[in-house]
Amino acid sequence: MTKLAWATMTMAVALSIADGVHAQTAAKDTAQSASPISFQPLQLDVQPEEFQSIYAPPEILGEEKGSNMGGVNIDLRAGYFSDYIWRGIDRSESGGAEDSGNFQFDGQLKWDAGKWPHPFVGLFSNIYDADPVSRFQEIRPYFGFEWTARPITLSVGHSNYIYPDRDQYNTAEVWTLLKVDDSYFFRTDQAIFNPYVFASYDYDKNHGFYFEMGISHDIVIENTPLTITPRASIAYVDNNPEFRAGGASTTDPAFAEGTTGPDSGFQHYQFGIETTYGMNQLLNLSTRYGKIDLKGYLFYTDGISDSLRASTEIWGGLGIRFTY
Repeated sequence: MTKLAWATMTMAVALSIADGVHAQTAAKDTAQSASPISFQPLQLDVQPEEFQSIYAPPEILGEEKGSNMGGVNIDLRAGYFSDYIWRGIDRSESGGAEDSGNFQFDGQLKWDAGKWPHPFVGLFSNIYDADPVSRFQEIRPYFGFEWTARPITLSVGHSNYIYPDRDQYNTAEVWTLLKVDDSYFFRTDQAIFNPYVFASYDYDKNHGFYFEMGISHDIVIENTPLTITPRASIAYVDNNPEFRAGGASTTDPAFAEGTTGPDSGFQHYQFGIETTYGMNQLLNLSTRYGKIDLKGYLFYTDGISDSLRASTEIWGGLGIRFTY
């Protein structure tokens, strides 16, 4: 074989080997390009505690906030008034000088029973220094239950009327009070009229019914602890036949069941203003230890029917309230 033939054969083998290597490389590149893409997990340089929820964190009440969250609450009221108006009748005119000041106290203890009606007990007392018979003119213990199912709050109770040294006027009654939170209907943050209906029945001595309807509205003075509350009410009396026959006409008018006339009907109306000044802010006292309010009262009371006894009075006073 000549040198030319050997050279030609050697070149052919070299070209064949080169083509094979090129084919293998191309196949490998094609396989790699056809393989699935591998994603690496995204690494965030943020610590877990740096993530924030879209929901507000629970509020932690500080020392300056909070209130009594226990199962027992107290409500104490005390005041000094120009008259003691009870259901449209001035009971402070049974003796002494006109508009002789009198002291009134009302204390209540209530248990929080959760979804069940809340039981309560209380005591009201009217101390009238000008009374010629007894300075403790009236002592009224009461008890009952209060149940709230928004927008309605229903209270049912029993009261005893005790008149020291006037035992012949002692009596007892059952009563109910229905209050409506009308912000539920008006879709407002604050109630508009706060309507209520009160009804009582004297089952012991006088056997008469007393009905009262009223409204009020809280006007909060912004950036101050002052609240002004206009109030208005109207009452209806329904007497029993014995009372209509004049059986009560010989009783002391200061302690009769509500009328000395022979009829039933609308007995009196009343309107006025009650002011509340929160003392916690002034005294720099946390509500955690209770809420203290300074109260002011100014009212006008007048009768409606000539056959029903009611007083015509402009009266008022100052008081203080502590709740916890």
